[in-house]
Amino acid sequence: MRVILLQDLENVGKKFELKEVADGHARNLLIPKGLVKKATPEVLAWLETQKEILTQKAEAELKKAQDLASSLDEFEVSIRVKVGEDGQLFESITPQRIADRLKEMGFPVKKSQIQLADPLKELGEFLVKVALEHNLEVEIRVIITEENNEAV
Repeated sequence: MRVILLQDLENVGKKFELKEVADGHARNLLIPKGLVKKATPEVLAWLETQKEILTQKAEAELKKAQDLASSLDEFEVSIRVKVGEDGQLFESITPQRIADRLKEMGFPVKKSQIQLADPLKELGEFLVKVALEHNLEVEIRVIITEENNEAV
């Protein structure tokens, strides 16, 4: 029996593939559990529509990631921190802190996307890589400056 897989099935195939399976296997297990649909002309037309929708969604996600990458490339992120008398920071700048600052600035970046080997522990400018979806990678400049404690 020719069926269309509605999800990935181990030892059978991937979602939306057209497969030939044993009649009994399809009727007794796969169809009742909602894992497959029998390959009729209507279902094949539905399958094409689903594939088009997935393609459009993937293209939209890629465009969104490319737009984010182009706006983030060479972007400068300024982070102000408290500094001790010897010039040492009271806190380390971690990927979480950088991601939070980027979110404040309107960029949807996750902590896991910030590629930082060790937390930053001194004042200055640092180049930090950001790995985005679809294997896009950009570099941002993180500028760590001293926070002024003057009361206004």
